[in-house]
Amino acid sequence: MASIRTPFNKDGRIDFEGLRNYVEFSITAGSKTMLITHGDSLFSLLSDDEIGEITRVVVEQTAGRAMVCAATNTWNTDKAVDFAKHSREIGADILMVLPPDWGHSCTPGSIVEHYAAVAVHIPVMAVTNIFIQRGINFGLETLRIALEKVDGIVAVKDDMCNDFARKMSLLVYDKWAVIAGGQKQHHLNAYPYGCDGYLSTFITFKPDIANAYWLAIRSNDLVKARNIIRDYDFPYFNFVAALQGGFDAGMHGVYELFGIAKRWRRKPYYSLNDEEMERLADFMRKKGIL
Repeated sequence: MASIRTPFNKDGRIDFEGLRNYVEFSITAGSKTMLITHGDSLFSLLSDDEIGEITRVVVEQTAGRAMVCAATNTWNTDKAVDFAKHSREIGADILMVLPPDWGHSCTPGSIVEHYAAVAVHIPVMAVTNIFIQRGINFGLETLRIALEKVDGIVAVKDDMCNDFARKMSLLVYDKWAVIAGGQKQHHLNAYPYGCDGYLSTFITFKPDIANAYWLAIRSNDLVKARNIIRDYDFPYFNFVAALQGGFDAGMHGVYELFGIAKRWRRKPYYSLNDEEMERLADFMRKKGIL
């Protein structure tokens, strides 16, 4: 599934034309879900009103051709409930809920209560990012309680990966959809344990690679799936992660190369300069991606 990256104009305004292009490209490429996320969608740069507006535009552009998963910021429970109502009213199908946890202020029980309050109004996708600082045992305990007490949770997106992903998949796979948070390697790592899908980078600009991997998975050709990870994912992610401004700066540069959206991000986030864009394009051509 496609994870939405909010594009910007050079002056820092949201590039709504680019956002619509991004959604349209991803649907045409075969993604059945448009997933707005706290991280990729750059909530760290957006106001609450802007979060509401990009959600509305994604729903409008999707026009029922794919599922839309909206996302909360790290809001208090009342605010998250208000946004759940808003998301449902404008046509979102599901809401990814990221509770706040500054200074380890939550307990497993209070997090589950947060999920439950939101799930009254819209189906919920939990996200394990909140557990990264709390550890595997805290995360698994929270999900065990949620499984028992909240019927409205239908999916979980994993950001912790590795050992946690395998244990979590075994715990919840028969009740919730399990989504690996980016990169085929993380999906393949948890796939035998019940992981259903993943956030695909390539589906948003080079869908042939994403679709070849998914065909290999559906055919149970794990050697082919592994080789696609070896030949494309490892070199690509290693290159873009080393760019100035990090992985996300590289991703926004890629969308400009493919004519989907502009490279810019709102300051103080760094955007690639012309020389860095040339290096990125050269790498992509050498790998047969561009």
